[in-house]
Amino acid sequence: MMRTMRTVTRHRERAATERAALDQILDEGKVAVLATVTPEGEPWVVPLLYARDGDRILVHGSTGAGALRRMATGAPVALCVTHLDAIVVAHSTFESSANYRSAVVYGALEPLTGPEQYDALDMLSEHIIPGRTSEVPPMTDKERAATLCMQLWITEGEWVVKVRDSWSDEPDTPDHPWCGIVPMQTSYGPPVSAPWSTDIDVPESVRRLAAGE
Repeated sequence: MMRTMRTVTRHRERAATERAALDQILDEGKVAVLATVTPEGEPWVVPLLYARDGDRILVHGSTGAGALRRMATGAPVALCVTHLDAIVVAHSTFESSANYRSAVVYGALEPLTGPEQYDALDMLSEHIIPGRTSEVPPMTDKERAATLCMQLWITEGEWVVKVRDSWSDEPDTPDHPWCGIVPMQTSYGPPVSAPWSTDIDVPESVRRLAAGE
């Protein structure tokens, strides 16, 4: 069963086995879904921000979050990241689909403490808003104590990547509705200042983020 979970069995042609494909999917994303099972056998799923640092994935959350505390004990987890690239419009709703890139990484989370935790939290912040850590005060000891930061190692054979990037099947007859794809893109809008920051210039990190740099 475990071997099947880590192998693409349906549409095997969509499986990507190169590590570069995994890294690209992880690096382009910011939100992952982290799943585990409770001791009682109940599923537990948490959406959260993450960052890849070499051969590990960094995640964080509140020390008061029950799901993360459970995961911090070494419970098996699966982390999933998905990018929806286009809606595939076919000649029928049955044949319509989506172009996507998805990655699932399996393993166990390891809590980080001390300097490792501090560095990892900075890496997470830099992944979300590059340059922001140099514009704000460092985290306080109280804030660090309230934050649970963990790493998930990327191990060979413990991840699956699946990619669909194609048209729908061609119709059998010339008399058919329009077919094609509708590309999807994610972009940032202009920064909106908080009511208490309207007299402060938008910082460089936020300007670059909004510009897609």
